[in-house]
Amino acid sequence: MCQLDFTLERELPLHVSAIEQLHRDAFGPGRFARTAFRVREAVEPVASLSFVATSHGHLAGSVRLSPIRIGGCRALLLGPLAVNPDFKNKGAGKLLMERAIHDAKDLDYCAILLVGDYDYYARFGFERVPMGVIEMPGPVDPLRLLLLPLDDEAAGQCKGMVKPGV
Repeated sequence: MCQLDFTLERELPLHVSAIEQLHRDAFGPGRFARTAFRVREAVEPVASLSFVATSHGHLAGSVRLSPIRIGGCRALLLGPLAVNPDFKNKGAGKLLMERAIHDAKDLDYCAILLVGDYDYYARFGFERVPMGVIEMPGPVDPLRLLLLPLDDEAAGQCKGMVKPGV
């Protein structure tokens, strides 16, 4: 793996069109039908938890976290995390994840939920959600439903249906 130098910054309006193009390229038109997308479209991402990675003026990747509720738990739904193919396996995704998680820990959320690849996200502390503990409002592969507790006491409240929240 070749590690590049990346600059991390909060997402700004000037990044939106490049991020949308990155999402089109990475996830295609099918992204609109995915359950996680449907939940995220009902709320704006948390501005202070939306980041871009750039390298020499080029968008390398982006990550957003959106507010949700899981039962009595104020949580965050990660996503999407997207990395430009030219920067894959060079550290941009890792840096974006580490920054988003670090900054989320300073806020009043009990956990971060995502639908994704366990082998990738386990390195950041995400664990598979036991069957039936958390329910998404649409179809999701239960092996891809992952949770990272941010507050061990409050994370125990993360049970039930996922709903967009603030």
